[in-house]
Amino acid sequence: MNKVKELAKMIDHSILHPTMTDEDLRRECDVAKKYDVASVCVKPYAVKKAVELLKGSDVLVGCVIGFPAGNSSIEVKVFETEVACNDGAVEIDMVINIGKALQGDWDYIENEIGAVTQKCHENSAIVKVIFETDYVTQKEDIVKLCEICTKVGADYVKTSSGFGFVKGDDGKYSYQGATVPNLKLMKASVGPKIKVKAAGGVRALDGLLAVKEAGCSRCGATATITMLEEAKKRFGN
Repeated sequence: MNKVKELAKMIDHSILHPTMTDEDLRRECDVAKKYDVASVCVKPYAVKKAVELLKGSDVLVGCVIGFPAGNSSIEVKVFETEVACNDGAVEIDMVINIGKALQGDWDYIENEIGAVTQKCHENSAIVKVIFETDYVTQKEDIVKLCEICTKVGADYVKTSSGFGFVKGDDGKYSYQGATVPNLKLMKASVGPKIKVKAAGGVRALDGLLAVKEAGCSRCGATATITMLEEAKKRFGN
């Protein structure tokens, strides 16, 4: 596999902004097909349409669950997962209950991740567990989440939703998303079968290469065209 193809197959092309319409979905699925990325990551209602748009391609359809804040009950997340899988999603990106993680209610977190993982695997789908590392910032909490994901057999651990905005002292919201130190920590803290996905803030080729070097197998991205066109220039077709 050449370098550009290898990088393309790291990318989960994100089609998640709240303002995106069906026309946006169509356009972005065309981008995903053109660049032959790993998958698209879409909103739950868009799964059926994305499957239809990507029919005949090698691009997989993924869906977010409990997105973006992770506040749904466990039962709702499981139901949402089942509906997404029935609609044709083969990859599920779930957001954990962030408040429960921050208060150290690890039994709840284990039950939640375990229930969604089980439902995914029953439907031959993989699950990526979003920690939201702009909120869950303590190393020991990130390590604990990695241990839980390993225990219940999740397929990926993932840094961010891309929408974990933190309010600054000036009243404005911002987020970091994936950072190399967090990615390295996550890679070192999961079992050998679990992969790592970077998401949030990776918008240039050097950023994609950096997260690959940190041990990531996948990277969520909206700047797919920018990154892969730069890769073509740098590495050739």
